[in-house]
Amino acid sequence: MSSELIDRYRDGLAGMELSHTWRGHGSAIFLEFGKLTSRVRRDGSVANPDGEFGVMIEWSWRIEDKNSVICGSWSDAASWESALQRLHGSTVKKLEVFGELPELAVGLSNGHRILSFMTSEGDPQWALFDRRSVPGKWLCVREGRLIEEVSSA
Repeated sequence: MSSELIDRYRDGLAGMELSHTWRGHGSAIFLEFGKLTSRVRRDGSVANPDGEFGVMIEWSWRIEDKNSVICGSWSDAASWESALQRLHGSTVKKLEVFGELPELAVGLSNGHRILSFMTSEGDPQWALFDRRSVPGKWLCVREGRLIEEVSSA
């Protein structure tokens, strides 16, 4: 694992406020940090905004407080929205990658943590997006190791 890569994202996210959360396809969740930028879909409709930093966890994931799991990707989807709303306005206190296959944990100032933990074949399905400059960059897992990719746009 490249500690230099995760350190760069950790340093950028430290103290940044969670500004927006949203659900993607299936059980995917998105966390948007910092100043938000409006987006429009190709059909002209309003899309969810992008933060300066973003976290995407496709599956599996959970949100926990100090004493228990609040909900996760296997929970009733009706509980997800309220759990995600509880995170708004908190700031990033800790960002870590753990395990032999890199999983992600984001610790927030309100005592909640968001964790990825892949439960199917393949790589852990998460990404950290740094959109503070153009082109943007993101950190993800490929073939069991952290890699950084650069946007072609």
